[in-house]
Amino acid sequence: MSTNNPGPPDQSGGSDQSPWTPPDPGAGWTPPADPNAGATPADSAPDAPQVFGAGGHPVGQSRPGKMARQEPGVTQPRPPTVGEARARDKARKQAEEAERAAAAAAEAKRRNRKRVMIGGVAIVGVAALVGGGYLVYSAVTAPDQVTASCVQIDQNGQEVVVADEFCGDGKSNFRSDGGGGLGGLVILGWPQYRYHYGGTPTIGKAPTGGSSVKPRNAEVKTKSGTTVQRGGLGSKSTGGSGS
Repeated sequence: MSTNNPGPPDQSGGSDQSPWTPPDPGAGWTPPADPNAGATPADSAPDAPQVFGAGGHPVGQSRPGKMARQEPGVTQPRPPTVGEARARDKARKQAEEAERAAAAAAEAKRRNRKRVMIGGVAIVGVAALVGGGYLVYSAVTAPDQVTASCVQIDQNGQEVVVADEFCGDGKSNFRSDGGGGLGGLVILGWPQYRYHYGGTPTIGKAPTGGSSVKPRNAEVKTKSGTTVQRGGLGSKSTGGSGS
């Protein structure tokens, strides 16, 4: 039996021949491959026209140079442009200048405060020195003030404080501190009167404290305001009658 493909029978012959049947593949004949076998309708369809969007970029495709997603730690920042680098340098320099100016102003303020404090301390020290000197001068030059009270003395030498009106030059039986004259003991009767200086006088009672000796250089006055002696160096007794 022949293995060659005889091909379809000749249809031009007589009608007495049997119709053509394809050869049996098992006999070694292989049918020719179909060029359209395995093709899909999309593959066989003609190519669609390309559509372009704004800027001439094809629609449906990602733009070159643009990241669709950024991941922390993976995405790298782009380097700054020249303009951005200049702006950053300018801002950094301005911040440094402002910081230096603030530090200089704070230092100047601190120095001025220190000078004011030193000046204030010096003024207070001078004022204290002047005030202390004035107090010392006043204490040295100002006379002491002593209060004199009138005392009545009987023949036994007992003393009793009485009203101020019984003492003074020209008063009856008044004994002046100078002695002699009208105040001498020879011509005075009893009771006698004299001044008692300082202490705690109480009318009707004996004087407590103080002295019967007039203090020198002291300003002596009675409670009623009568000046017995003007104070100061070289002071003299007025006799006790003046005010």
